Amino acid sequence: MKKGIHPDYKTVTITCTTCGNTFEGGSVLNEVRVDTCSNCHPFYTGKQKFGQAAGRVERFNKRYNRQSDNDTEEE
Repeated sequence: MKKGIHPDYKTVTITCTTCGNTFEGGSVLNEVRVDTCSNCHPFYTGKQKFGQAAGRVERFNKRYNRQSDNDTEEE
């Protein structure tokens, strides 16, 4: 590698602007701010919502007047 052309890679404090969580990481910048971190992101916290996915089959069956497989009587 050529000397003097690469930026200094250093350990910096990364701050989440949403929850205020701070942790250390490496960067060429002096300060790093992120919008969402793993401490407050819904995917990592388990608070993720699937609002529209719930009830699609039931809504289809209701719309086309069909009975689901569980509701049919076995002969």
